[in-house]
Amino acid sequence: MSITIKKNDEFETEILDITHEGFGVAKEDSFPIFIENAIPGEKVVLRITKVLKRFAYGRIMKWIETSEDRVEVTDTLGTRVGTMPLQHIKYEAQLKYKQKIVRDTLAREIDMIDIEVLPTLGAENPWSYRNKAQIPVREIHDQLETGFFKRGTHDLVPIENYHIQDPIIDEVILAVRDILRKYKIKAYDEDKHKGDIRHIIVRRGHYTDEIMVILVTRTENLKHSESIVEALVSQYPEIVSVVQNINTERTNVIMGRTVNVLYGNDWYEDELLGKRYKISSQSFYQVNALQTEVLYQKALEFADITGDDNVIDAYCGIGTISLNLADKAKHVYAVEVVPQAIDMAKDNANINNISNVDFVAGKAEDVMASWVSDGIEIDVIVVDPPRKGLDPKFIEASLKTSPKRIVYVSCNPATLARDLKIYQECGYTVELVQPVDMFPQTTHVETVVLMSRVDK
Repeated sequence: MSITIKKNDEFETEILDITHEGFGVAKEDSFPIFIENAIPGEKVVLRITKVLKRFAYGRIMKWIETSEDRVEVTDTLGTRVGTMPLQHIKYEAQLKYKQKIVRDTLAREIDMIDIEVLPTLGAENPWSYRNKAQIPVREIHDQLETGFFKRGTHDLVPIENYHIQDPIIDEVILAVRDILRKYKIKAYDEDKHKGDIRHIIVRRGHYTDEIMVILVTRTENLKHSESIVEALVSQYPEIVSVVQNINTERTNVIMGRTVNVLYGNDWYEDELLGKRYKISSQSFYQVNALQTEVLYQKALEFADITGDDNVIDAYCGIGTISLNLADKAKHVYAVEVVPQAIDMAKDNANINNISNVDFVAGKAEDVMASWVSDGIEIDVIVVDPPRKGLDPKFIEASLKTSPKRIVYVSCNPATLARDLKIYQECGYTVELVQPVDMFPQTTHVETVVLMSRVDK
């Protein structure tokens, strides 16, 4: 394709679609152009800002016709750094967009003629919902700053109000920033691999208000750590844990493996569906407590557990789904690859006086195969894998147990579609598809799917 447009060209065009990253899509001579803050159906005057081999980027200079789904942007920085790429779209329209994402993505792999994608379950409040923040720290004009990277770069944009995070978390981030400045702690320079603080991570219990602060450092020695902790805890008595996480590597991975507890313990506590959980600095825990309860309730509804059922919970983390399955199941077999998460899951079972769960550390595909070889009869399988989806070995082992139902909780429609296709080919039918909006103002969507065995 010969490229006919060039940087700074201006022309009138219509927004045709919206991408999974939240960019509007226009075309000039069939050449795709991606535009922030755009909605399908709008007519705009566009200026080209960057031209690449396969596509270009543009900026809207003027709206000729706007969509009825458009709302005023809360904070342009949220669009610029990509934390709120859908904030210009009415929330009801965001939910329909996410339903469409799920339907369209699944349709690329499986026949959707007899499968309904239900309306997305939205949040009562689509703002101030995140209970965890991971904020990069850098030096700008010789001053330590917190913020977020501009989309597609590692250029830090200073931000003080993220709008989608718990406001107390935003406050604590600024308090940490100011204390680090006071003690002249150096921010990380990734080009030179120098400096002290790489990230500030703050987690807060939605129901308990307990706060954990994690300081991710490049080196083991954090100067003035006692004074930093004292200043922080005196300002926020709700802080129950301050942890130094040491990451010495040249990497984009945020956290390292070494943890040094500076105050309290390496955990805080929160509640979910009436149960209490310990959550460590390295534990996965869903970032939207209220919508997690919606998500898990739907998964439990789809699982339809009875007192005679043996259930597998794969990728169980600290046991948040397992312990709720255990309320109704005969027995739950739960597996997670992170040993520390399994230790915490066992603690959480004890805290909640639940004894009919076996927690095992290991790769889900390997542990699943061992359960199959042990002859354990499984009635229902619940899976909640990471974005890469299920390992083929896990799917193979799960099929050998021939469960009546499989409930798949997914954070990535693309890998969900791939895995559903395999299960369909092996004798399972997709019964229900339920999108859940865990991340309002963003393009991410969770999906719960019920599959049932086709008995021949």
